[in-house]
Amino acid sequence: MTTLDVYDHQVPVESDFGYTQAIRSGDLIHVSGQLSLDEAGAFVHADDFAAQLRQTYANCDKVLAHYGATRHQVVSQTLYVVNLVRHAAATAAGNRAYFGAHRPVSTAVGVAELTFPGQVVEIAFVVDTRLPA
Repeated sequence: MTTLDVYDHQVPVESDFGYTQAIRSGDLIHVSGQLSLDEAGAFVHADDFAAQLRQTYANCDKVLAHYGATRHQVVSQTLYVVNLVRHAAATAAGNRAYFGAHRPVSTAVGVAELTFPGQVVEIAFVVDTRLPA
C-alpha cells in the first residue's frame, strides 16, 4: 500500500478552497497550482506578471524544500497564464531563469482568468524524487 505525504503552506486559502499544496505518492510529488501568495496567504502583486512569477516560483521552492527535492527533479510543469500572447516572452525567460539547464516537459495554457482578481499566473508541477537532486 502506498502512503501519502501531504504538504500545506498553512494558509487560509487551502481550507477555504479544500485542497492541499502537494501530495507525495511513492517517488512522485504532485504539486498543486502555486500562485503569488505571501507568508500569511494573501494574494500579492496583482497584475504584475514578473513579480507574480518570482513569488510563484518561490512558493514552488518551499514545496520542494519540504520534500528535500530540487528544481532538477521537476519532470513536468503546467503554467496557466492570463493573456499568454502578451506574457509569452516573460514566461519563457522566467522558466529559463528558474530551471537553468534543466528542461522538464512544460505546457503553457492561456486562460481568460484565474482565481484572484489581478492573478495572471499559476504553476503546477510533478516531481520525481528518483532523479538526482
